[in-house]
Amino acid sequence: MELIGIIMFLVIFVLILLGYPVALTLAGVATIFGLVFVPEFLDFLPLRIMGVMQNYVLIAVPLFIFMGLMLEKSGLAESLLETMAKLFGQVRGGLAVSVVIVGALLAASTGIVGATVITMGLISLPTMLKQKYSPQLATGVIASSGTLGQIIPPSIVLILLGSVLNVSVGDMFSAALLPGLLLVGIYIAYILIIARLYPELAPQPEVKEDEEADENIVFEVIKAFLMPLLLILAVLGSIFTGLASPTEAAAVGALGSVLLAILNKKFKWQDLKDVARNTTHLTSMVFLILLGATTFALVFKGLGGDDYLTRLITSGNLSPMAFLLLVMLVVFIAGFFIDFIEIIFIIVPVVAPIFIAMKMDLIWIGILLALNLQTSFLSPPFGFALFYLKGVAPPEIKTSQIYRGIIPFLILQILVLLLVLLWPDFIYLLN
Repeated sequence: MELIGIIMFLVIFVLILLGYPVALTLAGVATIFGLVFVPEFLDFLPLRIMGVMQNYVLIAVPLFIFMGLMLEKSGLAESLLETMAKLFGQVRGGLAVSVVIVGALLAASTGIVGATVITMGLISLPTMLKQKYSPQLATGVIASSGTLGQIIPPSIVLILLGSVLNVSVGDMFSAALLPGLLLVGIYIAYILIIARLYPELAPQPEVKEDEEADENIVFEVIKAFLMPLLLILAVLGSIFTGLASPTEAAAVGALGSVLLAILNKKFKWQDLKDVARNTTHLTSMVFLILLGATTFALVFKGLGGDDYLTRLITSGNLSPMAFLLLVMLVVFIAGFFIDFIEIIFIIVPVVAPIFIAMKMDLIWIGILLALNLQTSFLSPPFGFALFYLKGVAPPEIKTSQIYRGIIPFLILQILVLLLVLLWPDFIYLLN
């Protein structure tokens, strides 16, 4: 029976790699194996499904998706980038710094990697190329800042990881804040240093007369920068101070994104309809995969697969750190081929009981997994973020240039990952 559980896991993984729909593959294969080998366990499936649907924390998922899509649809990213470019206009590499800051704000707003990378690619890449930025630096900055949504709260990744690992989402947000801010800081530092050492990569921008004489820059900054920042601080602050649960804070964020669109005179009823429709599509996809994963987890447990893996690891005398490194390697490679949602719902539930048996800090594990997924999404040749950017880049931008451009940022990302791995208390310094 235990061997059959492992075979079921491998069959599902192979079918997903072959391109079959993840949710239907998870549910379908697990149901077939369950009917044949452990039919009595399927009697518990309705209870498991209702348990998922009644999970109060997961209501935050559609609300945060709505918040991100509304901020994106309202043209906020474009006005943010324009304003930040004016602020850093006299600094060599200032436009790239602006892209990182705006990317971080969008990451905190959307939490959706594809949306952030595509948005920043469409808005900022033509401007950076027009200002004679190196294609490698421009694409590297956009791809790396676009993936910050994996780790900067409120992140959909952190919500789902918290749910699967059965830890507080608020604690996950709090622990992820410092690594996320550190990434933003070292990205900016790298850009400023490289622009100073190699001026040809980031030429000094030409200042226009109207920019020099612009007396409304303070008002523009408040309008374009501080308002969304206050929204994000309100959402995260209410969670960290205990005034609101992540779900309640997500509702505040969703309403606040609509109010921001109205204040910026960018609100349209058609946009609201489009955002609601896209939110429904994305939420349906997430929950369909979650229900498929619930079916898989139930049957896998019924076949004794989780007990078998636990005994296998124990008998192999793997230390907790060795097992963690093995899981991180598997997740990193899996990130080349399947999306983070599938990884969280397929791999993490299988290994979570072993981490619990080894008495490891699950919040630390969750942050490491989020950073690992972010690194995987940036890694050539299969990183999802690189494909998203290539899809919206001008024809003259070659894939090889995107690959070369991301390498320095990938190294910085790995350094932060190693810091968190070797110094677990780092994520609690702000607590």
